Formats: sequence, C-alpha cells, structure tokens
Amino acid sequence: RGVGVLLEELKAFMDRMGILVRGDDGVIVTSGSQQALYLLSAVLLNPGDYVVVEKPTYLAAVGVFKLLGARFIPVDMDKDGMVVEELEEKLKRAKAEGLPVKMIYTIPTAHNPAGTTMPDDRRKYLLELAEQHDLIVVEDDPYGLIVFENVSFTKLKSLDRSGRVVYLGSFSKILAPGFRLGWAVGLEELVSAMEKLKQYVDLHSSTLTQYIATECLKQRIIERSIEVMRMVYREKRDAMLEALEEHMPEGVDWTRPIGGFFVFAWLPEKIDTRKMLRKAVEKGVAYVPGYAFYVDGSGHNTMRLNYSFPQVEEIREGVKRLAGVVREELL
Repeated sequence: RGVGVLLEELKAFMDRMGILVRGDDGVIVTSGSQQALYLLSAVLLNPGDYVVVEKPTYLAAVGVFKLLGARFIPVDMDKDGMVVEELEEKLKRAKAEGLPVKMIYTIPTAHNPAGTTMPDDRRKYLLELAEQHDLIVVEDDPYGLIVFENVSFTKLKSLDRSGRVVYLGSFSKILAPGFRLGWAVGLEELVSAMEKLKQYVDLHSSTLTQYIATECLKQRIIERSIEVMRMVYREKRDAMLEALEEHMPEGVDWTRPIGGFFVFAWLPEKIDTRKMLRKAVEKGVAYVPGYAFYVDGSGHNTMRLNYSFPQVEEIREGVKRLAGVVREELL
C-alpha cells in the first residue's frame, strides 16, 4: 500500500492543501496516478459497464476504460467544465434504458486537455447526481495544485459527504515525472481491493522514490517548488493567451485556463486539425489534434496547445506561426 511514513506525510500534505481525508478512507501509493486509475477501474468495472466522461477527456483514461471493456456516456463541456445539466439528462436516459453506469470520471481542476476549472456550485450538483444514481466519482487531479489565479474552489473529495469520491493525486507534476509515483484516497473497502490487485501487478511501488518523496513532503520542498511553478507557468500561460488574442483570425476560440499546462482551441468547422498538423510541423510548430480526446469521434476542428515546455518567446513565435497556418486553411 505504501511506505508508512509516506502515507502519514501524504495525509498531512493533503490536509494542508485542503483535501479532506475521511475517517473511513484508505490511502494507497501507486506507480503513477495512471496505475491508480487502472486499479480502481479494474475493481469497479465489468465489460459492458458505462463510464461518464467529459467531452473532451484525458486520452490515457479512455485507454484504461477501453482496455477493461467499458462503454462511454460523453458529456459536453463549456468554460466551467462538465455541463452538469446535460449530465443529469443523460443519466436519466441511461437509467430509463437500464444501462449499467458505474462511475463518473472527471478532471474538475485545470482540465487536461480543456484547461477548464469547475466552480463549486457545479461540483456540488455533480455530487448530488452521483448520489441520486449511486455512482462512484473519480476526481483525477494531477494539475490541481498548479493553479495561478486566486479563485476559490473546493476539491470534490472535500465536498463529498457519502464516500463516493475517489481522489487521484500525482507527484509527476509537482516533484518529478520520472519517479512514477501517485496516490489514491477513497473508501477503505475500495482501496483494500486496489491494494490486492496491485500486489499482482507490481507487488509495490519503488521504495527508494517513496522515501525521497517522503523527505520532500516532510521538508516542505514540494510546497516551495509549487509556488515557483505557479509563477513560471502563469507567465507562460499569459504569453500564450496574449499571442492567441493578437494573431488568431476570427472564428477561432480557446479556453482561458486558471491553472495546468494546456489551452484548448476550437477552429472553424471547415478545418480538420489532423490534416493541418503536417503543415504546422513544416512551419516548426506542433499541437495535439483534439479528436483524440473525444470518445464519440467528434472534435475534428479542435487542438490542444501546451505552454509548459517552451520558453515565453518560443510560445509567442509558435502561436504566430500557427495562426499563419490557420489563416492559410481558411482561404
């Protein structure tokens, strides 16, 4: 389940970060949060079960669900994340049709790929619907601590009153991706089942990296580095948004993230971002075509832009070149 001292430091860290760990919760350390998602899904899902996902959603999560034979109920997003009114209607329809819906998978804070953050009223509504339909809610939160703006929101895990939320955390974005360390918090019976499955998958996560993470938590190294990351990524986010505003033609829209690494953009319907990618690469810029994040095959005119890796001037120049490619496509 994890080195004991790390589990204790994780609980203290989550408390400092405003993530509520209930008395009947268990905590498990995993080989990245991706493994946590796999273990939880393998425990909960049978082939043919349905998972509610956002449209768009995290590509690697879709891969896990497909591997386990799950089917999807996609729900649209707007600037505030999942449209919960649509979620309500789709859950009613699924219930009327007798579909076996098991979980809601969501990235409510600094979404990948959309960059959106869900306000508290919408989070509460989502949890009410989960309660009505007896569903587990998976709160995937790899970017939740890298928020730049002074915006108030509460983790779904902290709003949960009935033990429905399983929280997935990751050291990849706040310490080192190469450590492959993540964690999950949920009802003890779920975590216990995940622990048994993990023993068959890899016995346990790296003891060495667990002890390194323990010291980083104990000495507050991670919290200090988070403050630096917020400043660095805020500057890069600002550069990308300013460049998009300056260079993109009419008919292009994009998200304005308050955290995370990504801006998601919608181009005019006539543009297929898969086909446009080759031309962009020829100009020295790249993006991820958005269709890959849509489980229903839509999103042909969308793309994910990443501002975490390039330098500020590279971001400005890259957006300028990309805008030129978009203009050529519109001719």
